[in-house]
Amino acid sequence: MTVGVIGAGMISTQYLDNLTTFPDVRVVRIGDLDVDRAATQATAYGVPTSGTGDDVLADPDVELVVNLTIPAVHAEVSQAAVAGGKHVWSEKPIALDRQSARHLLDAATAAGVRVGVAPDTVVGPAVQTARQAVERGDIGVPLSAQTAMQYSGPDIFHPNPDFLFAQGAGPLHDMGPYYMTALVNLFGPVASVAAMGSTSRPTRLVQVGDRAGTSFAVEVPTHVVALASFASGAISESVFSFDSPLTRRGLVEITGTEGTLVVPDPNYFDGQVRITRAPTYERLEDEPVWEPVATVGVSAGRGLGVLDMARAIRGGHPHIATGEVGYHILDVLISIEEAITGAGTVTVDSTVTEIPLVPADRDPHAATL
Repeated sequence: MTVGVIGAGMISTQYLDNLTTFPDVRVVRIGDLDVDRAATQATAYGVPTSGTGDDVLADPDVELVVNLTIPAVHAEVSQAAVAGGKHVWSEKPIALDRQSARHLLDAATAAGVRVGVAPDTVVGPAVQTARQAVERGDIGVPLSAQTAMQYSGPDIFHPNPDFLFAQGAGPLHDMGPYYMTALVNLFGPVASVAAMGSTSRPTRLVQVGDRAGTSFAVEVPTHVVALASFASGAISESVFSFDSPLTRRGLVEITGTEGTLVVPDPNYFDGQVRITRAPTYERLEDEPVWEPVATVGVSAGRGLGVLDMARAIRGGHPHIATGEVGYHILDVLISIEEAITGAGTVTVDSTVTEIPLVPADRDPHAATL
């Protein structure tokens, strides 16, 4: 399936590293507002053509658009792709508001094209191994989850971090999708949420690159604590913070009646899934004993969801990281925002059907189309 990429910024490198190695997809054009940047990426990855985002949308050879623009224009760019009869994969979030996201999905249905939404880390071996362990009953009945993502913020490494502190971003929308999408894959849809949040300071400084020392406004809470209740009866508690001197990223613990399962960092695709059991009375003070869970699946990176989507389109079966999942996650995150601003416990109106598992023998580096 032929692919065009819109957005040649930092994240495009991770996508192109992988998309250009998958035999079932072929990147034919890269577009960006900065056409020189698009040309540089095209040259680096052997992509035959480049130009603007509009050039990608107008290219008749592009079947699937990979939308790697900033969150504020995700819905606009995806809508343009759908209007042109193209499938679209969007970086998260699918949109900044429910109405725009719903309009996009309805338009895609009417046009007979598909929408996929990051994160696609849930397609990787780590979350898939964890999900199979939960479904086998390895930890008994799943009851609860605890997640944490906290560090001092992306302004310490990103040369243009402003958009990560703007509406539609912050720790909740920037990193929350990885954790909540993993939990929805493991527990099913969220039914309601409650939350509190704070903002440590109204402005921040760019710390690296040509703009180092430049200040910018912070528009969103930079520390969020959220509770979620799932339709299955499970519950979760999560911390999302850009305000912590202590770095703690990738904590995902799933507790069941027979054990606690640790899922690797959901911002990545790989890692060892582990389970610990309750100690005996004599061993209450001992360190936990961890059982490794045999990993299933083949390792790959960002772009794996694009590949899964391309194969599903050709094969006529559902893909995994769908627009509906992306909409549900957006609905959950906006509901958390509403809870922070005083709405109390917020009912999440959207839902998702059961998300397919990845076949254990699926190889992203095999030619299947």
